[in-house]
Amino acid sequence: MRLLRGRVPAGVALERGERVLATAPTRGGSHVTATTTALHVPTPEGGFTRIPWERVDQASWKDGWLHVQETSAGAEHHVRLTDPGSVPETVRERVTATIAVSHQARLPGGGKVRIAGRRPAAGGEVRWSFVFGAGLDPADPGLRAQAEQILEDLRRQTGL
Repeated sequence: MRLLRGRVPAGVALERGERVLATAPTRGGSHVTATTTALHVPTPEGGFTRIPWERVDQASWKDGWLHVQETSAGAEHHVRLTDPGSVPETVRERVTATIAVSHQARLPGGGKVRIAGRRPAAGGEVRWSFVFGAGLDPADPGLRAQAEQILEDLRRQTGL
């Protein structure tokens, strides 16, 4: 059963001003809800996790599965949708709309870092995140300092 656009599915708590754009049922009998400001995905415990669009680092749709990776090495979510409707397209559009800057740079000590500046869907200041290349430790203070310097240069260049 496809839920109608605009209808708030049971168990999904919306923030003030947040509106439903698309919903899709999951194989487990729950649903995914895409709103104007966030993606709500079911948890194994039966509740929902709210992921603001600017915290979605990557999202993909493959073989009936919605895969979502949160920024800053955050949680991964894998949800099987039985009738995706417009959820995959809505996720792509909303995530893309938050990107103010995406820049890949070589670190002085070797390796790469991707720096993303994302603006919350509800407006506000740009939030920055680092995604370090394979084999690099994001907790290494030396690497973070190098990435922070690149970020400062990027902020000067973009005015953000």
